This record gives sequence, C-alpha cells and structure tokens, in this order.
Amino acid sequence: MSTEHPPRPTDAELEILTVLWSRGPTTVRDVHETIAARRPTQYTTVLKQMQVMAEKGLVLRNEDQRAHIYEAARPREWTQKQLAGDILARAFNGSAKSLMMGALSSRKASKQELAELRALLDEYEKRTR
Repeated sequence: MSTEHPPRPTDAELEILTVLWSRGPTTVRDVHETIAARRPTQYTTVLKQMQVMAEKGLVLRNEDQRAHIYEAARPREWTQKQLAGDILARAFNGSAKSLMMGALSSRKASKQELAELRALLDEYEKRTR
C-alpha cells in the first residue's frame, strides 16, 4: 500500500504512534513495555497491530537487524493535521469556528493557552493575507 496518504489511525494505532513519536525508531518490545506500563496488553497484540500498521503505511519497518525497528511513517504534526481536518469535516461541518469553540468549551483553557491561541491566530492571519 502506498504511504502517500496513509489511512486515519485508529485509537489503538494512535497510541502506538504516540510512543514512536516520543521514543523515535524502536522495537515492538519497547513499544509494548511503554503501553503495558499504562494498561494491561499482550506483546503479541502490539506486534500484530504494528505489522498491520506497516501494511497500511502508518509505520515503517527496518528489517536489517534481528529485532525489527519501527518508526512512524509521518511526523506527529502531519497526523494531527490529518485528524483535525477529518474531525472538522465530519463533526463540525467544515466550520473552524465551531471546532475551536467545541475544543474550548470541552475544558477550561489557561490564560497562557488563550494567549498562545491568539498569537497563533494572528500569525495565521498574517500568512494567509
């Protein structure tokens, strides 16, 4: 399968991608140990999931060593942008305002977060003029 546009990751796949983004290229055993520290899971489950993710183009597998090394096929920011675009279209009818208001009303934002959002919006507006 082409990695040009890998499919949207499931929640379980996103959990594995998060480990790979934080650790960098690593083995299934390391990914399993990280996830198992948070919740019970079987090594074989993580292994199978990562094999499927490789087939789908979500991760890359280096088979040069005895223990295969996996890494995320796309950077965290690319995947976040893909997920945000998907939820924007599916849940908010394409309205960035509704998405932002939904996010802000789901939990209280700190003054620092609000200031950072204002700065990001100002920067975005400057870039798109």
